[in-house]
Amino acid sequence: MNIKYTTTQKLTADEFINILERSTLGERRPIDDKKCIQGMLDHADILALAIEDGRIIGVARAVTDFHYACYLSDLAVDVAYQKKGIGQKLIDVVREELEMGCKIILLSAPDAVTYYPKVGFTQHPSAWVLK
Repeated sequence: MNIKYTTTQKLTADEFINILERSTLGERRPIDDKKCIQGMLDHADILALAIEDGRIIGVARAVTDFHYACYLSDLAVDVAYQKKGIGQKLIDVVREELEMGCKIILLSAPDAVTYYPKVGFTQHPSAWVLK
């Protein structure tokens, strides 16, 4: 595999929706609301892409202050490419954009709760969501 990782390439709303669908994360994202998807992209502080032969195969989208906390709001890897270290590498690319000591925080998709401990995350018992 010849995969390129970048934080400088832009992503269109349609490309983002496409990778969300190919990763199954689209089941939990507002893929039918293009305005919301565009806002998610426009206001992301870090957007890391994994690209093979010009095709986006993974994305990590984060909102952060770069010093104290970074919310990794999306980590999506095409199901055909999962279990090959691409998610871990995308997390590493995000970390490279942060100051030393900045925490990465995320809410796991139900099917991914066993993945995050394998890549170094510890579970926090008191996360809260206000809708």
